[in-house]
Amino acid sequence: MAMLDFEKKYRVRGGTLLGGDLFDFWVGPFYVGLFGVLTAFFSILGTALLVYGAAIGPTWNLWRINVAPPDLSYGLALAPMAEGGLWQVITICAVGAFVTWALREVEICRKLGMGLHVPIAFSFAILAFVTLNVVRPVLLGAWGHGFPYGILSHLDWVSNVGYQYLHFHYNPAHMIAITFFFTTTLALALHGGLVLSATNPAKGEPVKLAEHENSVFRDTVGYSVGPLGIHRVGLFLPLAAVFFSAVCIVISGPFWTRGWPEWWTWWLDLPIWS
Repeated sequence: MAMLDFEKKYRVRGGTLLGGDLFDFWVGPFYVGLFGVLTAFFSILGTALLVYGAAIGPTWNLWRINVAPPDLSYGLALAPMAEGGLWQVITICAVGAFVTWALREVEICRKLGMGLHVPIAFSFAILAFVTLNVVRPVLLGAWGHGFPYGILSHLDWVSNVGYQYLHFHYNPAHMIAITFFFTTTLALALHGGLVLSATNPAKGEPVKLAEHENSVFRDTVGYSVGPLGIHRVGLFLPLAAVFFSAVCIVISGPFWTRGWPEWWTWWLDLPIWS
């Protein structure tokens, strides 16, 4: 497809955060930029190391390939490559790839003259990963508390951490995160269903406009946030879900070491019961 006319308006020099005009060009529909080059470097290196980790492992079964973090005995020190050092370097590559990709998104936003909503939203996903494999292990004093890179091994890690604190769903931050996840699904399902119903009327009926959509919610819910408001809600809800997901895991271990059901004894100790 030929380049659209409006693309000429943002395929211009400038807007870069670092590197100036060095990599300020496009390859087909993709903007490169210095951060794009760095993303490619970290991604290729990290993927190659994952393949190397699979090569020195016992299996090529995609489900069972596992690159584990160092043993807890290594603490926060560097480990030999075959004993967790590979996991450490891959983690550095992963963080490098994620952060440089977010900065590349910032440069694209600057070229488009738009807000930074996309890179900010992606930064919350980066926050979740960094919390799990950097912040929490540092607070606990060992890289071995990070999750392994593998499909079944990662799922086992999630299960084990949940059982380590007994019923993990009693974690209050986990409750808040799950509530935001479900509310995100509900809000965007309502929004998507309303848009589809408005833009796909019955045969012979006119396409409905924003005022009709607002009327539906005012009649059924009692209030409508409007077409701009629902997209702000659609941004806030998932970001809050990811944020509290990071909170729920970072407080498990560094700040609370017992089973989460015990945390709720404060409720039973309230004076109103006596």
